[in-house]
Amino acid sequence: MGDSVADGTLLTPVDTAWLHMEDPTNLMMVTGIYVFDEPIDFARLKDTVRVRMVERFPRLSHRVKQSGTTARWVKDPTFDLDAHIHRIALPRPCDDGALRDTVSDLMSMPLDFSKPLWQIHLVENYGGGAVVLIRLHHCIGDGIALVHVLLTSTDTTADAPWPKSAPKALHEKHVGSRITSLFEGVQRLAVTTRKAADTLATQTVESLLHPSHVLEVGQTAMDAAGVLAKMILRPADPKTVLKGTLGVAKRAAWSRKVPVADVKAISRRIGGTVNDVLLTAVSGALRRYLLFRGEKPDGKDINAMVPVNLRPPAEADQLGNRFGLIYLSLPVGERDPAERLHLVKKRMDAIKKTPEPFVAFQILSALGLAPAEVASFVVDMFGSKSTAVMTNVVGPKQPVYFAGHRLADMMFWVPQSGRMGLGVSIFSYDGHVVVGVATDAGLVPDPERIAAFFEEELESLGASRFPILDEARAAAPETRKKPWRKTPPATSSATPSPRSRTAAGKRPAARRKASKR
Repeated sequence: MGDSVADGTLLTPVDTAWLHMEDPTNLMMVTGIYVFDEPIDFARLKDTVRVRMVERFPRLSHRVKQSGTTARWVKDPTFDLDAHIHRIALPRPCDDGALRDTVSDLMSMPLDFSKPLWQIHLVENYGGGAVVLIRLHHCIGDGIALVHVLLTSTDTTADAPWPKSAPKALHEKHVGSRITSLFEGVQRLAVTTRKAADTLATQTVESLLHPSHVLEVGQTAMDAAGVLAKMILRPADPKTVLKGTLGVAKRAAWSRKVPVADVKAISRRIGGTVNDVLLTAVSGALRRYLLFRGEKPDGKDINAMVPVNLRPPAEADQLGNRFGLIYLSLPVGERDPAERLHLVKKRMDAIKKTPEPFVAFQILSALGLAPAEVASFVVDMFGSKSTAVMTNVVGPKQPVYFAGHRLADMMFWVPQSGRMGLGVSIFSYDGHVVVGVATDAGLVPDPERIAAFFEEELESLGASRFPILDEARAAAPETRKKPWRKTPPATSSATPSPRSRTAAGKRPAARRKASKR
């Protein structure tokens, strides 16, 4: 069991730091969606959340009580599931644009601090299906922990019985279990028939950088003071349209689904890892967006703040925040995709051995113990050195089921700590990868353009300057899914649905011209 919170338990300093970062213009929430091709039974949804989430993770029924620089988990005596699970209808025309607007509106709305800090909305009438939108505060846990919370509420078979509460003794019996046995514990607690193997538990959630690499660094004698000095002396990021004063309104968008097999094919043909390819495509997308907005990015780099998981594998199911941060310099000023890939790979290889994540973790711990004014100053200082928050989480590699229905797609968006106005989330599920973009509406009112540019950049990475992707597809017929279809013009009001099936199609002339920049 990854949660031992009881009435009066103190938040850890790091969890407190994320609580104190809450700002009306920068809410510290992780927002995610489950997309379904068919309607969801509201009663079963509520029972699934109650049994699989609330009864298993006590902090979901505890609110946060702050006193000075400290905070405690306090049992909510009036906890009511109906105050946290809501049922709404998607406004007409019930399409991708309407869903995007709904996600954006809820992403801009703060959670109620008089109650446990999470909410779920069942969004009905999305085409012929539905969407479950989940918001959880960062003080409950980081992205890795929250994905575990969500995934342990799913099934691996379509015929799992209706969730039912188990005797309290059974819940207590599994306290302290590892995530590999946790799935089995949930199976007994919820009286389900699902088969959850160790491979699912160990492979479904990974960080951008493998934790073992980071732990190896952390166990050696490093000059932390020197690293801290280097982080403090890092110059501020260049002023661009991506960076500036934040407002309350936020915008959300996402790319089309891209087959992971195609990204792997690109990485094999041109060199670099799958992450290198994806980060290169993101860098190119941001470059295109800057050009679109009339900026001249040539010769510039911008920094992305990347979370690095610090949990050892045996503690992968622990809630709370246990990650550090690194700065990854994105070469948005490089015109050539091949050289851009080379720079990303070189920089990724260099930071895999840095102790920066551990130093950042200690800074977060200190912020949790510091007065709000001091914490705010430090957050602003480090935030000035970066333009975006970027994270990569690997979800289930096979379909999973929630509340009795198959998840067609999953996606999430990260909060932009440090008062940054751009967050990029790379998430893979069931053999596909989707990139989510969250922005401040005043700075970037059209994040769907960045998502579309990301798709074009992947195409350019498979273009003639590299060994062509078609050869890889010919060698592996089962991956021939024709992932690229015509992308709607960026001026369209509709954002591609995360559940949209991809289809073949040539890019419009305007797109081909843009990709040569």
